[in-house]
Amino acid sequence: SVSYELFFEGQPNQDFRPKIDEFFSRISPYLPFLKNYHYRIDTSNSFPHSSGIASSASGFAALAACLMDLEKSMNPAMDDELFWKKMSFLARLGSGSACRSIQGPLMHWGEHAQVDHSSDLFAILYSYEVHPVFHSYKDVILLIDKGEKVVSSSAGHGLMKGHLFAENRFRQANENLNALKKSLSSGDLDKFIEVVENEALSLHAMMMTSIPYYLLVKPNTVAVIERVWDYRLQTGLPLCFTLDAGANVHLLFPEEHATAINQFIQDELANFCMNGSMLKDQVGKGCQKIQLP
Repeated sequence: SVSYELFFEGQPNQDFRPKIDEFFSRISPYLPFLKNYHYRIDTSNSFPHSSGIASSASGFAALAACLMDLEKSMNPAMDDELFWKKMSFLARLGSGSACRSIQGPLMHWGEHAQVDHSSDLFAILYSYEVHPVFHSYKDVILLIDKGEKVVSSSAGHGLMKGHLFAENRFRQANENLNALKKSLSSGDLDKFIEVVENEALSLHAMMMTSIPYYLLVKPNTVAVIERVWDYRLQTGLPLCFTLDAGANVHLLFPEEHATAINQFIQDELANFCMNGSMLKDQVGKGCQKIQLP
């Protein structure tokens, strides 16, 4: 086993050890040096962990980045393509979503006929045209429920095996990606909104119809969605929502409409959040190496 100590937000933490132990076990065959050292892992989030906002994804992406940085120092001749591809491959063994949290601003994960060099084993930088409207897209995350999810993402994925609707759902996801690719290049926000919201609702429909079944949205989640639809209808502004595997709502919109939409969020939606809590985010750049003092 790998020797390490773990600190979460500055305090020793044992809760995440089972996940990290499993991760180290999975990646050991690909990093022979792993068992030669003792590691100190300091991790923290700028958002509630385990509540469906990709805390595992960001954590495992960062951990994979650190380990690959260590391997690169031992093997400086490693080329950049292998460096990033292997980092994504390792991150995926901790969390599927982690493999596409490596670089930015946009990554693609999953083998797809219309995406060159795509793979189920790692994510790649999205290499197709992206309309300027998406370069500065905003994401306001409404924290409807900060509690831990009733089902982990990994367990949720497991429920899709043998799901009655799985085959059609996978076909739908592939078709939606084709449509998304077109809207990303053309800047067609109506189509973008249609695909994004359809994907969000389809994900939760699958969870509601699995065995065992789960209802991850809360009444306030539904209230927010209905108000977003009404606002878009009344104003014509391209505000849409998406959902992770939890109750929290991501609101996506172009930067040019930020003033009006942020005012609407504050006036009409903040009261549906826990203590009015929300996070204002935007398109990211993936893992960034930081220098500790």
